[in-house]
Amino acid sequence: MTAERPARPHRPPDLTPVGDTLADAFRLLRAPPEAPDGPRTPARRVRTGPESAGEDLLKLVLTLVELLRQLIERQALRRVDAGDLTDAQEEELGATLLALHERMTELCAEHGYALEDLNLDLGPLGSLLDP
Repeated sequence: MTAERPARPHRPPDLTPVGDTLADAFRLLRAPPEAPDGPRTPARRVRTGPESAGEDLLKLVLTLVELLRQLIERQALRRVDAGDLTDAQEEELGATLLALHERMTELCAEHGYALEDLNLDLGPLGSLLDP
């Protein structure tokens, strides 16, 4: 006979640093991104069920944060290429985007995902995220 351990309450991850970093990036970039060009590769669909709803919700939130991160990164590159930013703003934006990417990688690893796992298949529209 084995003794059962009491179940630990599930604590959701602290996404505050990610949100703060996204807010910093939005503050630095104000123009909306242009539509991306090029073919997209197929991706996986999110499969939901009562037994996996919590994990699916976490994966969806991480996917949305990654989508926003990619959009901000594209806009940042456009602004840098256009010369709209000072050198200090470019440095700050680069550091912010790097910190956000590292935090996203950590969160994904913490929950058993890779950034590539967050992509969604939108059917005939292609995949949600760039590879």
